Amino acid sequence: MKTPIIKAALLAIALLTGSIAPTSAADVTLGALTLSGAFTRATLPNAPVGGGYLTITNTGTEDDRLVAATAAFAGDVQIHEMKMEGDLLRMAELADGLPIPAGETVTLAPGGYHLMFMQLGEALVEGTEVPVTLTFEKAGTIEIMLAVEGIAARTPSAVGQDMHSDMHGDMHGDMHDADHSGHGAAMSGEAPQ
Repeated sequence: MKTPIIKAALLAIALLTGSIAPTSAADVTLGALTLSGAFTRATLPNAPVGGGYLTITNTGTEDDRLVAATAAFAGDVQIHEMKMEGDLLRMAELADGLPIPAGETVTLAPGGYHLMFMQLGEALVEGTEVPVTLTFEKAGTIEIMLAVEGIAARTPSAVGQDMHSDMHGDMHGDMHDADHSGHGAAMSGEAPQ
């Protein structure tokens, strides 16, 4: 059975029936889940990939799972993790989605779990917002807005962080950005811009 096709079909039905209402970058609740701090980073005009970040808190008594994400500005959206394997930082798609355990908080952040926006159709422009649709195994589907922060942002600016305070960036963030650039090139068959 083609799980991605089924997920896409369910999402299309939800979008067509109007059962998904967009929400702003502020905290939102979907069932027992609270989604907060949603943001992405600005990209260069020809960048093939970008990342999406947010915090998901499960206040319920049942585990849930982020199983799919879509965005009109990207040809494909995947749920990824980054982890150290020996001396190398590796990025991989979570084919079964991202578990959101009951009573716990899961953070999607630069250098860790994240949404991977592939085949970008347009640049992400700092100071704007972009809609992303998230589908959870139990809580359902919701469209949220991701604030587009600066190209080196580590957190959403609404948290009060100065995204330009560390002009050198940290090694972990630099590795993350380099890994995304290479990943996009590998996916598209083109050299990174």
